[in-house]
Amino acid sequence: METISLKIYRTLSDEIISGMLAPGQSLEEIALAERFKVSRTPIRQALRELAARDLIELRPRKGGIVTSIGVDELADMLEAMCELEALCCRISAERMSAVQKKQLELIHVQSQECVANGDDEGYLLLNKKFHHLICAGAHNKSLADTIENLRDRLSMFRAAQTGVDRRLTVSHDEHDEIIAAILASDPEKSYLAMRNHTTRLSIHVLDLIKENQT
Repeated sequence: METISLKIYRTLSDEIISGMLAPGQSLEEIALAERFKVSRTPIRQALRELAARDLIELRPRKGGIVTSIGVDELADMLEAMCELEALCCRISAERMSAVQKKQLELIHVQSQECVANGDDEGYLLLNKKFHHLICAGAHNKSLADTIENLRDRLSMFRAAQTGVDRRLTVSHDEHDEIIAAILASDPEKSYLAMRNHTTRLSIHVLDLIKENQT
């Protein structure tokens, strides 16, 4: 279950990424506490999370200032994430155990239920497990650690899929292709399926950021 500070962090990060909170805008602790009807403690925790991802610049004991999102740096990280996840998927097609493959199938079935019920939160949770399991299936700690670091830094940008028609269905259909390739132990198809999946999302994220900065 999400904590209060995490819910506030997610709300504010969505507003920053979507452009509702513009660069240079002040986020005052007192005003935010009144808005969310909470004490200043969870507000401070949420602001620290935003600062850790360079979405704001902290001001001691006051709040923060919304920073400008660097499109070039974001594009670099997204490109690296696309290639690394695709590489991981290629390796997993050759190394993933039978148990891990079955777990992947079960997660996919559960995800289909979320799609049918329009359960965005449930789907995103299972989506995280899906990608983590593929990463674990490569059995390469250095690669896993690098991907995890990038995934953490990009998490809120990659979650920004407002405006994507049938977002859950599209994502689930792409997962179908990824699973089919992994189960067939086909490294090249696994690589291409994952790269197609992550590249589509990356393009949308960059378009959204550019649109909000014009």
